[in-house]
Amino acid sequence: MKSIYKLLILALLFNTNAVLSQGCDIDDPTSSDAEGNTPNIKLFGYLQPEYNYNFTDGDQDNTIRFRRARLGVRGKVLNDFSYYFMFEASPFIGGTADTYLMDAFVTYEADNWARISVGTFKQPFSLDVATPCHMIRTIERSVVADQLVAPQRDFGLAVFGGNKFNKLNYSVAIMNGTGLNQGDNNTKKDIMGRATYKITKYLTVGGSFRFGHPIPNNNEDHRSSYGGELLLELDKLRVQAEYIYDEGAYFAGAAGGCGTTPIALGEKRDGAYMLATYAVNEKFEPVLKYEYFDPDIDMKNNIGYLERMTVGFNYFVNNKVRFQLNYLANIETVANVNNDQLLAQVQIKF
Repeated sequence: MKSIYKLLILALLFNTNAVLSQGCDIDDPTSSDAEGNTPNIKLFGYLQPEYNYNFTDGDQDNTIRFRRARLGVRGKVLNDFSYYFMFEASPFIGGTADTYLMDAFVTYEADNWARISVGTFKQPFSLDVATPCHMIRTIERSVVADQLVAPQRDFGLAVFGGNKFNKLNYSVAIMNGTGLNQGDNNTKKDIMGRATYKITKYLTVGGSFRFGHPIPNNNEDHRSSYGGELLLELDKLRVQAEYIYDEGAYFAGAAGGCGTTPIALGEKRDGAYMLATYAVNEKFEPVLKYEYFDPDIDMKNNIGYLERMTVGFNYFVNNKVRFQLNYLANIETVANVNNDQLLAQVQIKF
């Protein structure tokens, strides 16, 4: 642990003008020194303290906690080689007070259509998962992404192509399938990928796939996942929608996204969401999201089936400070339960 602190202090001494990123962002944030040689080291991160109030029967559970507390370093060694790593310090995600490694990968950029990364990073599956944690429009990700795109981070090798100026973007990866802080426990690898295409200036569509063997010491039972996505950006209005279908074996020990407690799944499961935001001005942005998640499609009157409406807003003090307020109205179709939530969060980026 002492070596981690020494490394972060060293990075801070090199450069205190941090550039923000998260996960597997494919932009090039680094800059060269005065002679155009070795680029500067970049230190970045963000804090997300929040308040949760649960509308349950009896005494209402409420708490103040950290959603995320992250610190990272990235930069380039040569023109074609870059590195990126990030640590998570929030005990509410890792379940322990110890800081642990989230992302750590080396990238070789052959050209715009072949950036090769090896290490640990987010799985290239789903628009919701690909959205950096500091840029999510609601405090919670969609339930279907947190439950079915699991593990969200893993060890592997990936190839990325395209950028924000290209109509087509793609990513393909071969990964262990066991998640963070876990060694590979079978001889199979997970294969997955995601591609998006900008049909017009305002509309982008895409799809994802995954095929793997998630059970430890098991090379036979497999899992297949498919997703479709849509993003509409029309002036101040932004609409994002996604559907994910998943079937086959799964391993609850891989956990869900950002510390989410896994739900027991049937042989076939699916879910979808639609998220709409409207930028009234540069500071105020109302948010509305509808989603559903079915952990077992074949089971009728499944008590685990969930529908949820999220209403709230984002308030941007500036580009470094954001306040979010969300009310989560959970809709049960089998047995009514008092389990709505009120979430409030402040985010500081540096």
